[in-house]
Amino acid sequence: MRVLLAILLSLVWSPLFAQDNATLVADHIFISGDQTLTAEGSVEVFYQGNRLVATRIVYDSTADKLTIEGPITLTDGNGTVVLASAAELSRDLSQGVLKSARLVFKNQLQIAAVEMNRVSGRYNQMTKVVASACQVCAQNPVPLWEIRARRVIHDQQERQLYFDHAQFRIAGVPVFYIPRLRMPGPGLDRASGFLLPSFRTSSGLGPGIKLPYFIAIGDSRDLTLTPYLSTKGTRTIDFRYRQAYRNGRIEFNGAITRDDLLPNDTRGYLFAEGSFDLKKDFSLDFSVQGVSDRAYLLDYGISDIDRLASSVNVTRTRRNEYIDARLFRFQSIRAGETNSTLPTLVGDATYQRRFTPRMLGGEGQFRFQIHSHRRGSNVDFDANGDGVTDGRDVARASAYVDWRRNWVLGNGMVVSSGFETAADIYGIGQDTSYPGTVTRVTPAASLELRWPWVKSSTTGVAHVIEPIAQLVLAPNSTKDVPNEDSQIVEFDEGNLFAFSRFPGADRRELGNRLNLGLSWTRYDPDGWTLGLTAGRVFRADDLGQFGPASGLDGGSSDWLVAMQLKTNTGLSLTNRALFDDALSFSRDELRLDWDAPKYDLSASYNWLVADTAEGRLSPTSEVAFDAGWQISQGWRGVVGGRYDFEADSTANAKVGFEYRNECALVDLSLSRRFTSSTNVNPSTDLNLSVVLTGFGGGATGTTYKRSCVQ
Repeated sequence: MRVLLAILLSLVWSPLFAQDNATLVADHIFISGDQTLTAEGSVEVFYQGNRLVATRIVYDSTADKLTIEGPITLTDGNGTVVLASAAELSRDLSQGVLKSARLVFKNQLQIAAVEMNRVSGRYNQMTKVVASACQVCAQNPVPLWEIRARRVIHDQQERQLYFDHAQFRIAGVPVFYIPRLRMPGPGLDRASGFLLPSFRTSSGLGPGIKLPYFIAIGDSRDLTLTPYLSTKGTRTIDFRYRQAYRNGRIEFNGAITRDDLLPNDTRGYLFAEGSFDLKKDFSLDFSVQGVSDRAYLLDYGISDIDRLASSVNVTRTRRNEYIDARLFRFQSIRAGETNSTLPTLVGDATYQRRFTPRMLGGEGQFRFQIHSHRRGSNVDFDANGDGVTDGRDVARASAYVDWRRNWVLGNGMVVSSGFETAADIYGIGQDTSYPGTVTRVTPAASLELRWPWVKSSTTGVAHVIEPIAQLVLAPNSTKDVPNEDSQIVEFDEGNLFAFSRFPGADRRELGNRLNLGLSWTRYDPDGWTLGLTAGRVFRADDLGQFGPASGLDGGSSDWLVAMQLKTNTGLSLTNRALFDDALSFSRDELRLDWDAPKYDLSASYNWLVADTAEGRLSPTSEVAFDAGWQISQGWRGVVGGRYDFEADSTANAKVGFEYRNECALVDLSLSRRFTSSTNVNPSTDLNLSVVLTGFGGGATGTTYKRSCVQ
């Protein structure tokens, strides 16, 4: 019956409905003469995307006015809802007055007013206003935060909110007053203006405040300027510039500082990055990292990196082809390192192609690489006693060809064979220990046998056991070249059966050897898996290529044992150990990750023996962890730290609390750095940041939305 009335009215009441494509639906509709229409009972009006729900509507065609009795709900189709007790509106709902009105934006910000005026279908002008995005319950009608104002104007076209005589309150207590305040309305992602401040206290700089100002330069560009003032004299301006292009993006972050830590110096940093898509599937990436002095990044809590890298990189990756060209500039801010004796300018170019030989089958690969690096020093000997020639510059061109093929036997065994040949030519400058040009060729061949066994039980448990034996033949010697890129060697299950376990090209693993390994994996239908891998390398001759920390030194390597456990409850445990026949460990790495609904933990322990070849004069034994605990609905605690057992000292520690609900995010953290050097002193940082949700296009925090208890 309701639908029939709506159709009839759209035909006979043309002044209101037919001309403007409006629709009225109600339980009862009365027409008094030709001037007045009255609709009662579950009234709904649809007009140009707007929907009005009310108890009773009276339309006076002479005055072209709607008199509406509530409760009233008016939605605009864009997530904005107006609630009121009574209203007088124009026929198109664009003009009029609403009593006891409440404006709700996309279930986020709510604005309650004594009266609201709709003007030109664009503006909502409200008087005696309370605005908040917090859940308000009858038991506790005071929201966590609110803004009270004499008047608020909502510009629907520009999606802006303008407050007159605004007072910000927390838990009902006035905090500060602003005569004029402009805020982005919900749905507006970008608008110029101040952002919420953050507070930081450090032992070096004292208490300080950061007040960011966001500038929307256009649809694709923005700039954020953040003054930072502290009680110990720092005057800093942080900046962030971002720009998006059709084929890429760029971002610059930096700061300029004058402070009392270095009173006569202008300090600062600049980090930039960008990426672009080029023609023919190429991509361009660049990064810039620079800092005025070694201590700046730690003093201002920006980053704990101690080697900066600026680079430009062009790459292309296709199914059987890889091209990469890059140029780096390194800057060390690590205590005790001098940039003039480090390779600060590095260039690389690589072309890699995969193919299938017609006669041999299997899979082949060709790789050509050019590498060059230079040092700033002009000294051609080791003047500082670190074992490396101070000014040595190196250029290298390398070509690699390798091939592998598998055969599966009738009993399930897999036989593999392969070979690899690497040819290098070196140009060495400013080093009297080496000739100017060195060429070398390093071949290697392998024969491998695998025999995978699979067993499944009636309960659904599956076991996979795979013994592997690999024989590698390689020469016992080659021409000597400087070792710049293979100083640290890691022996793990990933390279147990590799031709060479050195990470770079300056060293190739030499000598005939037998690699043996055994892996076992258990798959449980309950969703957890357990894997174990054990292996060892036996050499025909001890050529002295590796240091004690690698686990590969001697005629036979240390035992490699690796374990990995994963469960469907979010637990992941990984352990990798290297030890000799006397169970003396050269390396042990343990990592634990646990991600549960209320708890999360990431912890690791590392043990390394001392090894002068890797620049480690004493053993390493340290534990690091980060843990989080969902204390209650909305409350989360975090704790973390790193402890050095060899030095018997804590390197750093942190503790923090976060509160998040549907209208606010509060983050409070305390961190302490205990280590010191010639660049920095131990320091303690206290950070407080507050984010009010419900404005603009930010996060709503609905995951932590509170509910009222009935």
